[in-house]
Amino acid sequence: MTGTVGIRYDPHMRASRLVALLLLLQARGGMTAAELAGELEVSVRTIHRDVEALGAAGVPVYAERGPHGGIRLVDGYRTRLTGMTSGEAEALFLSGLPGPAAELGLGTVMASSRLKVLAALPTEMRGRATRLLERFHLDAAGWFRAGEPVPHLAAIAECVWEGRRLEIDYDRGDRLVTRVLDPLGLVLKAGTWYLVAAHDDQLRTYRISRVRGAAALEEKARRPGGFDLASYWTESIATYESQQPRIEVVVRFRREAGRQLEDLLDGATLASAVEEDDPEPGAWRRLRVIMDWPREVAGRLLAMGGALEVLEPAELRADLAALATEVAALYGSPVTATG
Repeated sequence: MTGTVGIRYDPHMRASRLVALLLLLQARGGMTAAELAGELEVSVRTIHRDVEALGAAGVPVYAERGPHGGIRLVDGYRTRLTGMTSGEAEALFLSGLPGPAAELGLGTVMASSRLKVLAALPTEMRGRATRLLERFHLDAAGWFRAGEPVPHLAAIAECVWEGRRLEIDYDRGDRLVTRVLDPLGLVLKAGTWYLVAAHDDQLRTYRISRVRGAAALEEKARRPGGFDLASYWTESIATYESQQPRIEVVVRFRREAGRQLEDLLDGATLASAVEEDDPEPGAWRRLRVIMDWPREVAGRLLAMGGALEVLEPAELRADLAALATEVAALYGSPVTATG
């Protein structure tokens, strides 16, 4: 037996690398051995051996010497995807989510798939897809928030892909519960992962960051007939939003603070707001808005300080006054030295 001690020769790994090498050459037109070695994480000597293997297999690959040389394929040698329009190609590349794919354990699969598609596209479409990647990036997470830790996401995703039942330990906030689920799909919403699953024949949604343990079971998952993940999610979001507690608030805010108010309220809240007349239209604007989660409204609006005044309801004005008094008392006295 020959070879380096501790490294097992894997013919499947080499075959995959040869395909990747070929696709890189198709996509980029030509690369140096060092560039290929860096991309494929092997030595330059391995690249030369792989190029020889491709040549022996009938692939028209050759090397050019000199400062502008490199390893290339004969012009015209490629496999093309037929039936794909330019717009479809651009949409395909714009839909890539490298961060979420990595969380699912599919980062290298995503990169390899996009490389294969890019290599197979006709020249004009390949150029447009490349420009799209250079100029647009889709970030699914929200502002000012780190991604939630989801250590069990890959294991959960595997059960979803393979249609196997799943046992999880789930943190409900008040206690930890164990559930045996029929996993039906994964949803990424504003940077947060959710699992849609059936438990005791009832459809449920689980926030994956709250999963404390996950184990695949041998039994096949049962999937309800006619279940559609996208339709279920749309309906569940509509139900959730319709059941949220709300409060109607009338506020006046200084005209120069309009951008600050836009940052404070979400787009849907602003879109449904009704503007009313104010006695001092040159300095103030008045809005009637519907806000979610009444208990949090006073704290949110206090962030605008004297640039915003709540006019209705009276209970909210009282809450704001009490909160402002508490804050003023806290900051009106000198800091007490500690330590």
